[in-house]
Amino acid sequence: MRVTTHPTRPIAGQKPGTSGLRKKTRVFMEPHYLENFVQALFNALHGAEGKTFVLGGDGRYFNDRAAQVILRMAAAQGAERVIVGQGALLSTPAASHLIRARRTDGGIILSASHNPGGADEDFGIKFNTPNGGPAAEAITTAIHAETERLSEYRILEAHDIDLSHIGTHDLAGMVVEVVDPVADYAALMEELFDFDAIRGLFRSGFRMKFDAMHAITGPYAAHILEHMLGAPMGTVVNATPQPDFGGHHPDPNPTHARLLYEHLMGDHAPEFGAASDGDGDRNMILGRGIYVSPSDSLAVIAANAHLAPGWSGGLRGVARSMPTSRAVDRVAAARGWDAYATPTGWKFFGSLLDSGRVSLCGEESFGTGADHVREKDGLWAVLMWLNILAHRRQSVAEVLADHWREYGRDYYSRHDYEGVDAAGAAALMDALRGRLDALAGTVAGPLTVSGARDFAYTDPVDGATATGQGLEIDFEGGARAVLRLSGTGTEGATLRVYLERPEAALDLDPARALEPVVQAVAALADIAGHTGRTAPDVVT
Repeated sequence: MRVTTHPTRPIAGQKPGTSGLRKKTRVFMEPHYLENFVQALFNALHGAEGKTFVLGGDGRYFNDRAAQVILRMAAAQGAERVIVGQGALLSTPAASHLIRARRTDGGIILSASHNPGGADEDFGIKFNTPNGGPAAEAITTAIHAETERLSEYRILEAHDIDLSHIGTHDLAGMVVEVVDPVADYAALMEELFDFDAIRGLFRSGFRMKFDAMHAITGPYAAHILEHMLGAPMGTVVNATPQPDFGGHHPDPNPTHARLLYEHLMGDHAPEFGAASDGDGDRNMILGRGIYVSPSDSLAVIAANAHLAPGWSGGLRGVARSMPTSRAVDRVAAARGWDAYATPTGWKFFGSLLDSGRVSLCGEESFGTGADHVREKDGLWAVLMWLNILAHRRQSVAEVLADHWREYGRDYYSRHDYEGVDAAGAAALMDALRGRLDALAGTVAGPLTVSGARDFAYTDPVDGATATGQGLEIDFEGGARAVLRLSGTGTEGATLRVYLERPEAALDLDPARALEPVVQAVAALADIAGHTGRTAPDVVT
């Protein structure tokens, strides 16, 4: 075995976003593309010599080949050890836990999250820092700078490592430790939740259905739910990870997990349903005949987290992304907790969690998590709901009804316009941004604007700032709309429109309750004129 240095040149388009680098899989498969980014990463970390990393991914197409390249490059940089999930598999929250539990120097996660997988679909790579969370902007900026001046990369010329069996290997002096990807995570969940109570719930005849969407959470959910908690075999469906996620879009929402949604709304529905996404960090929660919005799920979890052993002493505080509904703020106010609103992106929660200011975080994009890791955690949210149901012995609908009676209800929805022309979407945002100061008092359809702002954030711990994080428009009576462009896709732009309206009536149809806000946004933003779209692609 020998280390070789390959001359190379900067490759355009290697700027990491808030969720790492995501491109079409065939772009990553181009000569030197992956190698350039990995070398830039190691350079930005001031080398890998003597360091220990975690490595794994969601099993999408090219995951196995990328892992072998990264191992050989880590060895060429003098890394001491790489802890890799068996088969190069690790869910994102499990990777975060391993990074923290083993006190490593960070981890490399191979995933494009909830994006489709396959040779003609999406691939991604990101670096998580020693706290287990996504790299801060200073690191991603440094990686990008390295990609622009890179002239060579170093890689070990060696045969592939057998990652199919648990054990250790020597790779030119670097230890490759292949671990069970599920075991450590499952042990952590058993510490955090009342597994005896949940076992009792299943013994009582309680039924659920978990759709793993042919993605990474399948092995985790099958082991924990069916083998550790005693749920009937077959509770977890689509449990085997596939490189193309079975040809489906592994995004756990009512559109892409339609069969599960319809099953829970049917005449013979189980009491509970849930789904998780490509890399295991997102979740959808359903009850018999009812869909739980991510914002309501976050608020219910906040109000009931003390029922789980891991948070029996209560929460220190809560944080949500700015577009997430203010439902959790109501819980925090009632309990006397601090509540924070951050930009979208889990990295913004990291300093709040590390400083002990908050215990629970959530985003409306089906992401919820706590201080046990530094990522959102889909299966954790499902187990928290099971813990709540096991202790309260109520249905999901009854839990929600009680919650709304105590704290009030915020009707909420997100409208996604996917793959729109990037220039048109940017023009829409620019036009609206230019009018923000003049919007107060404007009559927009049935509502009147009370204020508007381009959301900016200053981290209360380290003082870091983020600007241009979304346009937030308030209406008289408490309704709100948020518009922002998402960076999670690989084609065109995704315009997200968030709609929120507090209402004293607790049993309205959500679409009808939000119709005034929809009309107000239409009057203000001219989405059809800028994008050519007359309706959203996905409504959640």
